[in-house]
Amino acid sequence: MQINGQVAAGQYSKGRTVRDSKSEGEKGTNVDLIPADDLIALVRAYNPKTNEKRIRAAYEFGREMHDGQMRRSGEPYFCHPIAVASILAEQKLDDATIITALLHDTIEDTKASYMQIAERFSEEVADLVDGVTKLTNLQLSSTETKQAENFRKLFMAMSKDMRVILVKLADRLHNMRTIKAMKPEKQVQKARETMDIFAPLAGRMGMQWMREELEDLAFRVLNPEGRNSIIRRFVSLQNETGDVIERITGDMRRELAGNTVPAEVMGRAKKPYSIWRKMQEKNQSFSRLSDIYGFRIITETEDDCYRALGVIHRRWKSIPGRFKDYVSQPKSNGYRSIHTTVSGRDGKRVEVQIRTRQMHEVAEAGVAAHWSYKDGVKAENPFAVDPTKWISALTEQMGAEEDHEDFLEAVKLEMYSDKVFCFTPKGEVVKLPRGATPIDFAYAIHTRIGSACVGAKIDGMRVPLWTRVKNGQSVEIITAEGQEPQATWLEIATTGRAKAAIRRALREVDRERYVKLGRELARSGFEHIGKKATDKVLETAASKLRLEGRDELLAQLGRAELRVARVVAVLYPELSPKDDLDAVKRDRALVGLEQGQSFKRARCCQPLPGERIVGITWRGRPLAVHAIDCESLSAYEDQLDRWVDLHWQAGRHAAIYAVTLELTLANDPGVLGRICTLIGEQKVNISNLEFKDRKPDFFRLLVDIELRDAEHLHTVISAIEAEGDVASVSRHRNPEEAPVAPPLTPQGEPVGL
Repeated sequence: MQINGQVAAGQYSKGRTVRDSKSEGEKGTNVDLIPADDLIALVRAYNPKTNEKRIRAAYEFGREMHDGQMRRSGEPYFCHPIAVASILAEQKLDDATIITALLHDTIEDTKASYMQIAERFSEEVADLVDGVTKLTNLQLSSTETKQAENFRKLFMAMSKDMRVILVKLADRLHNMRTIKAMKPEKQVQKARETMDIFAPLAGRMGMQWMREELEDLAFRVLNPEGRNSIIRRFVSLQNETGDVIERITGDMRRELAGNTVPAEVMGRAKKPYSIWRKMQEKNQSFSRLSDIYGFRIITETEDDCYRALGVIHRRWKSIPGRFKDYVSQPKSNGYRSIHTTVSGRDGKRVEVQIRTRQMHEVAEAGVAAHWSYKDGVKAENPFAVDPTKWISALTEQMGAEEDHEDFLEAVKLEMYSDKVFCFTPKGEVVKLPRGATPIDFAYAIHTRIGSACVGAKIDGMRVPLWTRVKNGQSVEIITAEGQEPQATWLEIATTGRAKAAIRRALREVDRERYVKLGRELARSGFEHIGKKATDKVLETAASKLRLEGRDELLAQLGRAELRVARVVAVLYPELSPKDDLDAVKRDRALVGLEQGQSFKRARCCQPLPGERIVGITWRGRPLAVHAIDCESLSAYEDQLDRWVDLHWQAGRHAAIYAVTLELTLANDPGVLGRICTLIGEQKVNISNLEFKDRKPDFFRLLVDIELRDAEHLHTVISAIEAEGDVASVSRHRNPEEAPVAPPLTPQGEPVGL
């Protein structure tokens, strides 16, 4: 989109050319149709030593394999691999990557095999093609569990060879340029995936030009009216103010020349999506946004960068808080540049980036600069990042996460966050994501420092641990021996590394508590059958149950993942209770159910055999069984068609119905043990204990027990009440645990039922 000779979509007026994606949206571009000779010429321009024969062979092989296949736009399918190869050639990548681009869909979409490609073009190329094929099959926008698993595979592929993701990004870029030929619903799906995953990944790899183009192409699909409104406002602004970019560019060139600073100056209007995002973040209208223009100054030396900065700041007023020096403190992906924002003509803010030509090459190519060629050899750019070190740094904390939600959180924190640079009291630099806190700073230094943190000072002033650190601040961590991570830190920390370390520490603390609780449950259960739960006995039980050891068995008992009765049955089958063998089975416990209908006791009231009950129907879910006096039933008073009259089957029921008791006990040695023994003597299994309040003289806890019926419950409560160290005992009911009553449709029917 051209506006008075300038590129509204965000392209620089000089330097590297990024195609305007609108002109390429429907049926590709002329570059899609270039013959083999032209593609080879494109590669030869930066790599005179290229193996033309291999590239030509790959071109012919790919064309042969895709012969007869067509894209939705009506073009021959092979136009797509050629376009992908051309995009990578613009990045000056090696022959293996260019060949991979030409063949990247052959294993997936044609009769070509891995062995066939390996024999013709080398195992290196076959591995790359196979890697791209596997990435294509990953559903990165699927359900959370599947998405986490596929992200792990994505990073695993990247760790093996980064060129796999470079080809995949180029593949996605061309598909987004030609997305108009797809069905509308498919366009939205691909655009959302691009916006959420591929664009941030390209940015994290330092390929900012690709990130911007991917975002803008996705923005065109997801919010075409929003994008068009930005472009219309640009046109209106140009008509009102004239060619602002050309005037400011000219001013900068004259100032630099007058101060004998050799430099090239380029200007642009920012991409529509970038402007839209700023409008949303700052909650401002287009007319109030000031920094919608960006300029780059390319110098020959690092000294000239700082000289140019001085010239710009002397001529224009700098904006406080908008200066970043990524030359002295580069980003982890190799990016180096000085960023500043100044007040230009008519008080308009403009962003200025200052860098050397070598820095600019890395800023354009990102991690891909490691493979770029110049004059037939790999470019010796001192700022290019070793991709193996980069990917290992990227995935360091992700590997520590076991839970899929935690892993996804770590991925997104690492991929999508900007950075701030802070200093230790000794002047060492610590890189953190924007919004990080002293907790993150402490864990970035060392896990031991983070775990022992009790406070922090920023620039010499004591601050709360939830304070957000800013660029250039000095942070001092105050530690104390014996301090342990707190659960509240999880809400304060923002980095994946800190969160992973805190979770590990909390799991260890929880494990110790559960082991202690499990030992008490085991002691009580074994005493009930006249045995002792010695370490040797517990080790034997763990072996029989195929658990890692005694502590794991005790931890599972404490977490209610394993019942004492199960442990006893494994060790002493002849002594395990047989009272329930002839009892009413659970699947026949209720009268009034329809044939094959399942049920579930409501957790809010935990009804027992012997109590009056009623059922509430849920479409697609088991019938919920409530006690007739349950407070939660009031939510269904206007939905009487969902009520089902039920009653318990006559006979002796098995002791399988969980009920929670709330006890207040004296905080004296041995009291809890006696209560557990007392409960066990009533032939009751304790499935869980949870301490709710602990005071010097008394403590309150919830005890989950498994009972036969209401009479059994009465017997247990009576026995506990007779104990002198028990201040109170009652049945615990929690209405908040009831299923939420759904809203009604206009026809008066429950939604989703």
